Amino acid sequence: MHELIRANDPVLLSYAESLMKDAGIHCFIADQGMSVLEGSLGMLSRRLLVDEDMADQARRILTDAGLGGELRERK
Repeated sequence: MHELIRANDPVLLSYAESLMKDAGIHCFIADQGMSVLEGSLGMLSRRLLVDEDMADQARRILTDAGLGGELRERK
């Protein structure tokens, strides 16, 4: 899995997730359970992950939607 976004903003992550689903790209929001456990203090970020072979397409979609500044650098 490839990490695209790491954020504490649930609206941002929900929007990015809906863009992926609309494009037919399987994605996963990691660390949601940990964020709930820490009591919504915003200390633990959630991560939007996609399959490695879909990462470039997912990056283009997120960039076109104006979320390019939220993308993690490619490793």
